[in-house]
Amino acid sequence: MGATKTDHFTEKQNSIAKMIKALGHPARIAIVEYLMKVDDCICGDIVNELPLAQPTVSQHLKELKNAGLIKGNVEGNAICYCIDEKAIEKLQHYFTGISAKLKLKKNCC
Repeated sequence: MGATKTDHFTEKQNSIAKMIKALGHPARIAIVEYLMKVDDCICGDIVNELPLAQPTVSQHLKELKNAGLIKGNVEGNAICYCIDEKAIEKLQHYFTGISAKLKLKKNCC
């Protein structure tokens, strides 16, 4: 079987792309913003904050978790979600590097 398109890129590039792709939906941005506002919460709390059905919110949470942007811990019969600070630091480091390189560039298009 041939190589997939992602095989041609570094692990870091694939990781950053996966996180950015997960943030490419406004509902997921809203979820991240909500999780930043509270210490932690369960899925039901998020459903009350967004104009989306519970299954839709669960799907968005799954995408954010698969991308490594949030963590989920089972507490009783609910899952408590929170931001994965290491992932956010990774994104911050990536964009800080881009910003620093752009400041050093002398030419512009």
